[in-house]
Amino acid sequence: MKFLDEAKIFLKSGDGGAGCCSFHREKFIEFGGPDGGNGGKGGDIIIECVKDLNTLIDFRYTQHFKAEKGHHGMGRNRSGSHGRDLIVRVPVGTEILDEDKETIIMDMTEAGQSKRFLKGGDGGFGNAHYKTATNQAPRKFTSGWPGQEISVWLRLKLIADAGIVGLPNAGKSTFLAATSAAKPKIADYPFTTLHPNLGVVKVGDYDFVLADIPGLIEGAHEGLGLGTRFLGHVERTALLLHLIDATSEDPLDHYHIIRNELAEYGAGLAEKHEIIALNKIDSVDDDRIHEICAMFESEIGQRPWLISGVTQAGIRPLLFHLADIIKQNKELENEFKKDLQPMRGEDGA
Repeated sequence: MKFLDEAKIFLKSGDGGAGCCSFHREKFIEFGGPDGGNGGKGGDIIIECVKDLNTLIDFRYTQHFKAEKGHHGMGRNRSGSHGRDLIVRVPVGTEILDEDKETIIMDMTEAGQSKRFLKGGDGGFGNAHYKTATNQAPRKFTSGWPGQEISVWLRLKLIADAGIVGLPNAGKSTFLAATSAAKPKIADYPFTTLHPNLGVVKVGDYDFVLADIPGLIEGAHEGLGLGTRFLGHVERTALLLHLIDATSEDPLDHYHIIRNELAEYGAGLAEKHEIIALNKIDSVDDDRIHEICAMFESEIGQRPWLISGVTQAGIRPLLFHLADIIKQNKELENEFKKDLQPMRGEDGA
């Protein structure tokens, strides 16, 4: 399935049905009178968040969504039926943005979340509605009210617990393949990964979701390479796993390149909890590894984890460390949500 994380669509709720102008005429009934029914309400547009989707590719081929119109009223005081609601299903993590692509209208972050996005138009009144003691034969009726319509952008930000960042060929896809059942494309040339990949990592009795973000390069914030388009997928992560190629000439410089791109992108990525891992240690001698670690400790104050995606050396302890941090963050987040909920009995409840 092709990955698509951005799409523009047009939405329109149903128009209300028109009211009816009708008079009751029946043999042997002396007094008929108005009996025009009301029109039915137009269908609503409902946005539903489902967990079985992980791309917006369906919106590449279907871009216009219109709910059913309300049916018109009929004689004998028969009201028109309501138009059917239209449910638009989106993946978990989808943002709905205004046409300016900046104003967030709705953020769908939980599976099963469902909200009415556009209200259908109300149905018009038939002439029976206008009957009064002084106006017993009205010929007045109204058309249905029009539905709402809007063009919006859908932007998918994958829901992952941890995101892998690093320069091209740092071994991100190899690491994801070695730690999960994901099967990303792996090759010995830059920009092998052209879209984010997700994998579920199982550590003991705990599972967490790991996202492999396509490689950044220097100047990505100015549109070079793949740009910063896919960095939105790590905005929701609890931490960043920064992979650095141990075989590079200057690993510390590579680290600063990515950190600068994260800072230029913004959205709090530079402030996220970061774990640094030195990858491909199986291809470097011990003296060189100790030299690189000493450089990181003296300049950054953090000793990188030593791993190899190919031989899987050092990967298991790193995964347990990632799982512990993710669990701690989730516990803090749950406590924060509980504190926000008003206490039972407060304000006279």
